Amino acid sequence: QVQLVESGGGLVQAGGSLRLSCAASGRTFSNVAMAWFRQAPGKEREFVAAISWSGGSTSIADSVKGRFTISRDNAKNTVYLQMNSLKPEDTAVYYCAAGGRITQVPDYWGQGTQVTVSS
Repeated sequence: QVQLVESGGGLVQAGGSLRLSCAASGRTFSNVAMAWFRQAPGKEREFVAAISWSGGSTSIADSVKGRFTISRDNAKNTVYLQMNSLKPEDTAVYYCAAGGRITQVPDYWGQGTQVTVSS
């Protein structure tokens, strides 16, 4: 079992930056692939970024490539999503996820954190 708690969301102007954090507890965090998803109002949840257990491999959605970066600190049991050059269309609830088929059907989910980008 893995418990995930996101933080760092908020309101930011277009062009600004935010860094989301996801603190994990439970089973051994360093053995688990992690990911970020997001869900905008009226839309389906979509994959944003994923990182392997070691941090050596990442996958980024085309819609955020070049603007978002995923990283992890296994010593702190935390995964991060650095979001730069934010756009109004990035407005969504962002969810941390772990394990399973990490880019499609993760085993575990956090409760989500709201990110709102104003124009």
